[in-house]
Order: sequence, then C-alpha cells, then structure tokens
Amino acid sequence: MIEIADGIFISEDELVFKTSRSSGPGGQNVNKVNTRVTLLFDVAGCRSINDEQKKRILRRLATRTDKAGVIRVVSQKYRTQGANRKAAIKKLRQLLLEGLERVPMRIKTKVPYAAKLRRLQKKRQQSLLKQRRAKRHSAEDLFY
Repeated sequence: MIEIADGIFISEDELVFKTSRSSGPGGQNVNKVNTRVTLLFDVAGCRSINDEQKKRILRRLATRTDKAGVIRVVSQKYRTQGANRKAAIKKLRQLLLEGLERVPMRIKTKVPYAAKLRRLQKKRQQSLLKQRRAKRHSAEDLFY
C-alpha cells in the first residue's frame, strides 16, 4: 500500500510498471539492462479514491493524463531498475498530492481610492516628463 495523503492509500496492484532501456550515459549497462521505468496509474478505474477526488485529480492533472484517465510517469534518473521504480512512485505520489490539493477561492477586493489617485498622479507626471523631453518645432524650423 502506498500512502498518498492522510487516509488515502493506493494498492500497488493498481500500478502498472513497464521497463525499457534508458537513454544517456551509463557505460556498458545502458545497452543491455532495462533500467528505465514507466509507471501507469488508472485514476478513473481506481477503487481506493472516491468520485469527487477522481474528478479533482483529472481536472488538475489534465495535461498529465490521457483520454482514458491514465497517468503516465517515467523515471530514468538512476542506474538501477529498483531505484527508478521508487522514484516513479515518489513522482506519482507528488502528482496526486498536487491534484488533490484544494485551491482557495479568490475573494474580489475593490481598488482603494488612494491607490487610484496615486496611479492617475503618476500618469500625469509621466506625461509631463515626456512633453518636456519632446523637441519643439518653431515656425522658422519648418522652412529650412
């Protein structure tokens, strides 16, 4: 059992692990041993998460899931399959925690009157500054 949050556990039977050859440096091992681990987790078909939590996870992690509601996590950081497997589980746990986190509703506030006045005063000052910088043409300059 993998603990995601307080009271939320996922059975390891619900996780699908696939291995393949890792890319990058690794000496002679890189061409022989399948150390890259791909973890697949079916959120939609999970029995230990309730429907509200599933909806929240699928909505918050929409870019990480496919159309069937499966999250795919890949780990190839380490040289051993076991270490990459642990890293993939850790990544999945972190993703699910982010997906389950409730986002507080934003409370709209009114812009204070003094802040409006400061903004308008600053605009006036900036306008005056630019007007003073502008090169003025006299009627005599136009004919030469």
